[in-house]
Amino acid sequence: MKRTLVLGGMAAGLLASAVVASPAQAEKVPVKPLAQTNFAAKQIAAFWFGEKAANLIAATPYNVETKVSSKVVAHMPKAAASTQPGIVGSSGDQKKATGTSKNVNLPRSSGKVFFIGADHKPHWCSATALQSLHKNLVATAGHCVFDTVKGKATLDKWVFIPGYYQGKAPWGIYVGKTATTHFEFSVYNDADYDYAFVTVYNGVAVTDVKTDKVKNWVDNRIFKTKAEAEAAQAKLAKEAGIKAGIKAVLNTAKGKVAPNAEKKYPDTQKAPATLTQIAGPGATGNATMEKAAEDLGGVGDFTYSDGTWGGKVVRVANSVPAGWTKDGKSYTFKKDGATYTATFWALFEVDYKLVGKIVDITLKDVGKLGANVPGQGLAYNQKVGQPTFVFGYPSGSHPDGDHAFTGNTLKYSYGKTFPATAPSIKGDALVGIKSSFTGEGALGSGWLYRYDNSKRFGYLNGVTISVSDTDGNDRYDTSLSPYFDGETLGVYNAAATIDSGAIV
Repeated sequence: MKRTLVLGGMAAGLLASAVVASPAQAEKVPVKPLAQTNFAAKQIAAFWFGEKAANLIAATPYNVETKVSSKVVAHMPKAAASTQPGIVGSSGDQKKATGTSKNVNLPRSSGKVFFIGADHKPHWCSATALQSLHKNLVATAGHCVFDTVKGKATLDKWVFIPGYYQGKAPWGIYVGKTATTHFEFSVYNDADYDYAFVTVYNGVAVTDVKTDKVKNWVDNRIFKTKAEAEAAQAKLAKEAGIKAGIKAVLNTAKGKVAPNAEKKYPDTQKAPATLTQIAGPGATGNATMEKAAEDLGGVGDFTYSDGTWGGKVVRVANSVPAGWTKDGKSYTFKKDGATYTATFWALFEVDYKLVGKIVDITLKDVGKLGANVPGQGLAYNQKVGQPTFVFGYPSGSHPDGDHAFTGNTLKYSYGKTFPATAPSIKGDALVGIKSSFTGEGALGSGWLYRYDNSKRFGYLNGVTISVSDTDGNDRYDTSLSPYFDGETLGVYNAAATIDSGAIV
């Protein structure tokens, strides 16, 4: 649902983003962290590069909201007020055009973003490098950055690889640092604002594949309670990007003797025990047993092997109870020709440790994104009906089963934009373009307005958020994007002020 705020006119040009406010700036623009520290960024880069780029190669195109029912409408909804049309210049604005090729020269700014989806598996979308003050900005669909499935803030291990091809990163891998979107998308998943601008660290490349291995990593601290371990786990994830597991360690030497009393003793764990383990040697052990029996009505649980009956041992001496025969940690009881086996249990104190893995790989800095891949410009508030190129990596199949695209190489489609709606994703002010792109893989594709074929530059004026079969013939024929307006510029402005730096 499109919401706009009153604002005056706006000048166009290369410096527009630096000097002009916009409606979106009047309200909070969510900026979410992706990798907060250099160490975390290194681990993310190594995750994708490690083990011979196995995770990159295994990644599949993201398949969230890829197909929707859309409708062509006569005109865009009339906004309460709007800024004037404008552009933010691209890296190629100062370059003279050369050549007269009639072929479509594909832009170097296009690439893939990789991340871990809500299903905990590696996925990718299409994306575009943009011109910005710090030469570190990437644009893609909002739901290729923000988790709309499980409601988490952002997707994990987010990176951009321009020119990616079958595990190769010709211009490096760029780890995301911050993700910026419109508050309407972050709060309501409103498709009218389904875009994101991501700042990325300097690119890195592998220099030594011999160190391509995974090391076991163990935090040597011991935590007495699970709550303490979970707090340390969360802090480690936030500050270092390490997702450690928690391992319970049974401490029988300082065991709390308590039968089936997890509620009273939350940091305990049930474990098999002999009578000696339960009671402990000597009078001290027996006294502990008797106190537990008094407090809790028993000191151990046992069940028969056939599962027909269970009970508690209220008081147990160091000797085997009458009628029972001890066999290791189990006891047998014979009655009416049948033999029953019982295993005694006790609850012991549990300590906790953090466990995990670190990928060890040697990386080198290859510089800012804009130094390796020139960025596209940004256009906003442009008239609908403009000729536009769409560049992306479509994959998946049409509804009829035809698999027209592999997702391995960059493709393009071309046409004029038109107003469209998609109510199922709250898309009241979208734009469409006739395109045979399938949705999987094409999500995040860059819509370039006034694309100069010889310079390979244009102005980003949309990103693919879904595709549609408008005539019902089981073939996708339309790609959809939010309409880029003054509020889009406001989100871009907020992202463009964020520097990122290097990770190695």
